[in-house]
This record gives sequence, structure tokens and C-alpha cells, in this order.
Amino acid sequence: MTSATTGGTAPVPPGTHTRKSVTGTRKLVAAGFLLPALVLLGALVVYPIGFSVYRSFFDKSGDSFAGLDNYVEIFSDDTILTAVQNNAIWVVAAPTVATALGLIFAVLTERVRWGTAFKLIVFMPMAISMLAAGIIFRLVYEQDPDRGVANAVWVGVHDTFNESAGFPKAHPLPVHPLKAAGGGAFLTKEPVSAGSAVQLPLVGVAPAKMPSDARPARAATAEDGRVTGTAWLDFTRGGGGKPNVIDTREVGLKGIKVEAVKDGKVVASATAGADGTFSLPAAADGAHLRLPEANFREPYNGVDWLGPSLVTPAIIGSYLWMWAGFAMVLIAAGLASVPRELMEAARVDGANEWQVFRRITVPLLAPVLAVVMVTLMINVLKIFDLVFIIAPGSSQDDANVLALQLYRSSFGTDADLGVGSAIAVLLLLLVIPVMLFNVRRMRRETRR
Repeated sequence: MTSATTGGTAPVPPGTHTRKSVTGTRKLVAAGFLLPALVLLGALVVYPIGFSVYRSFFDKSGDSFAGLDNYVEIFSDDTILTAVQNNAIWVVAAPTVATALGLIFAVLTERVRWGTAFKLIVFMPMAISMLAAGIIFRLVYEQDPDRGVANAVWVGVHDTFNESAGFPKAHPLPVHPLKAAGGGAFLTKEPVSAGSAVQLPLVGVAPAKMPSDARPARAATAEDGRVTGTAWLDFTRGGGGKPNVIDTREVGLKGIKVEAVKDGKVVASATAGADGTFSLPAAADGAHLRLPEANFREPYNGVDWLGPSLVTPAIIGSYLWMWAGFAMVLIAAGLASVPRELMEAARVDGANEWQVFRRITVPLLAPVLAVVMVTLMINVLKIFDLVFIIAPGSSQDDANVLALQLYRSSFGTDADLGVGSAIAVLLLLLVIPVMLFNVRRMRRETRR
């Protein structure tokens, strides 16, 4: 009689207890291997997050409950609001431009023989730390064109299409036959006459600003029917020279412009030669000679890259230099898996390269582009090193971002850990939606 009819317990199939015990043992072994990682995760991630949330509800000292006051301060303090606005600019601009550059580089380098070498060069900045990159671009953006590469290039292009400055800060002495004429120009005290030689001495020209091919000044020879003269640096190195006298070691002001002015109108003009001499036609007779302000304006020193208005775009430029290669490599890997048959079929049907790129390449690369965008968005939300190093103290408030403000609020002589913790929680809340989007996207890709 079976156990069913006798009301007894059904017989247990052989090996059942063995399988359960093996499964339980495996779970224990898995838990044992995971335990150190879970402990570290809890100690280094979960606990700091929980404590930061807890601390954000207390005041500066941590003794009194402050409620939401620290969060209210985040959105009322001008400095922190600037950091929030700059973070928004970073999140929108940096990932978008870096992804676009990576896409362009990946597509273009696929068709050239030296594409691998180009990709290596573009990707190479990824091997440099943020600290080193910040130091590099701090020098690149130096205001002095002799030190900063960006301004050296900018000034070179500017001076190619515009007349460069002549002799900034040059001026006459009270004993010289010149006086100030307003606007930075200088005018002779007395009118000049044809057949006479005029002297136009100046001082205050730095040796480095003198033309390299300037020659020793020479007294001009008087000519009938013309006004001649000499414009020179009335200064002798080492001393010993006399005012209004051309000494042997004094040099001409090559290239300085001289104008003859009558009744407020320029009737003639000339440019001094290498020895400072110049010659004007008879029309200059009875006129005053003027050295226009163009001779003395300050040289063009380029753009203030690290000034309040451009410091954030300048730092974003340094970020793109580092991360465009990262985007290019990921997109190039995705591009390698795109079916070439679709592109060839589109070309056979009459599509041009732009249509193939816009309607086939980009849609097929959409998952890869999403990965790159999301990764870079998470990355820029935490940007700190570049801003801290590149932005000078005078414009650091204008370049401020949340991670930098977190550091400034949490450390230093006037630290407020309550506000710092609130900023940390805000950063976490900003990162979580991007991470959730990335997780959901990865799950959808896995199901496919």
C-alpha cells in the first residue's frame, strides 16, 4: 500500500537533499566572496552618501538642526548659483561638442591611410592626468603672447592683417621741440619751413621695442623746397648724451609716421627711414609737424582667455582636447560594425555622402552616440581639476562649478559642512537620472 492510501509521508526522491545542500553551500561561498566587496562598498559609498544626506540638514557646526536652510542657500547664494549655471553650460556644451568631434574624426579617418596615426594623436591626451592638462592649458592661455601659445597665434594673425604698434610709451622731454597734442599725439611747438631740417627727439622707448634693423640716427640734410628732419631716440645707453643733440650711439625711430598739419588738416606725411630721417614736400611749408597717436598706441596683446567672460569656454576647450579622443575611439568601434551593404545600396540609389551620413550612419550609430553622451555628461558633472587649476583667482568665481564649490564650502578657514553636504547631495541627485537612463538603455540593449 502506498503512502497516499495510508496517509504517510511521500517518499523523497534520491539525491534531493544533496542538491539543496549543494545549492545552499554555493550561496554561502558566493556570499563569502562578495562580503569584502560589499563591506568596502558600504564603507566607501553607502555610508558617505547616508552621512552626507544626514549632515546636510544641520548647521555649520553640526550641533543644530537646520532643516532645508542649506538647500535654500544653494539657490540663493550668488556664488553657488553661478556654479549651478556653469554646470548647466558644461553638461550641455562639453558632451555635445566632444561627441560631435568624435563622430567627425571617426568618419573622416576611416577613409585615409594615416587614420590610425591620427587617432593615436587625438587619443593621446587621454593618457595625461587632469592635473597635468590643467597646468598645460594654464600656460597655453597666458595673457602674455611671449608665453601663452593661444595669444601668440592670435596676435600673430592680428598683426598680419593690421599695422602693428610702433613705439608705445614714447614721449618728448619738456626741453624737446614737441608738445602733447591730445589723444596721444605730439605736435611741434613751432611751425616748420621749407629748406630747413627739423629735429623730433623722443624718449621712453624700451630697447626691446626698437626695430631690429634701426640704424644710428643721422642729422637730415636741408633741401630746397622740402622739409626734412630726423626722428630719433634721444637717449644714450650708459649716459653722457645731450638733449636735442644726435649722439653717435643714439638710433633712429625707423617707421615712425610724421604728418604736416595746417588748420587741422593733414597736407603731407612721411615715414622715417632706418636712420630716422624723413622728407616732406613743399606743401609742408608753414605747417606744424605731428607724430600721430598711431605711433604710440599699446601693442595688441591678444584675448583675455582667462577673464570673466571667456574663462568657462576656455576651460571647456581644454576638456575637449582631452576627451574628444575618447569619443572618437568608441564611435570608431561602433562604426566598424555598421553594415557596409546599406551604405553602398544608398550610394547606388543616388544618395550623396551627406545623405548617407545623416540618414544611415548617424541613425545606426545612435546607441553608441548615446553611450558616449551619457558617459561624458556624468563626467562633466564632477569636473573639478581643470577649473581649479586653469582659472586664476581673479576669475575663479566666474568659472565656478558645483564640484569646485563643494570643495570650497567643505574645506578652508570658513568651511560650512552643512552647505558642502547639501551641494554633494545636489550633485548626487543630478547624476542619478543620467545613471538610471544609462542602466535602462543597457537593459534594452541586452534584451535585443
